[in-house]
Amino acid sequence: MARDEHGVATVLAALLITTLVAITLAGIQIGSAVVARHRAQAGADMAALAAAMWLPSGAETACRQAAAVSRAMGAALSGCEVNGLDIVVEVDVATGRLLGGQAHAAARAGPGEAR
Repeated sequence: MARDEHGVATVLAALLITTLVAITLAGIQIGSAVVARHRAQAGADMAALAAAMWLPSGAETACRQAAAVSRAMGAALSGCEVNGLDIVVEVDVATGRLLGGQAHAAARAGPGEAR
């Protein structure tokens, strides 16, 4: 009794292509999240440095400068707090993934410690 196996290769090829597409999409999702995280950290670092530079002009001016720099870096300022001579800046960046999401980063800047 012979078995009819016509079309088995087509089904197998379709499954392999579907698996390959799923793995590719997962890689793209992970890659875009990593890139967004790096962009967020760079934006937070630059905004904190700019804010620290403007801190002698007042906390409001410093935070305004941090917001301008973070916007220029493609990030949205989500927090700006002055703690003595230090300033802590928090930013968010959209990940651009299919499912949405945001990357969050924080940075602190201020005078260095005396040695």
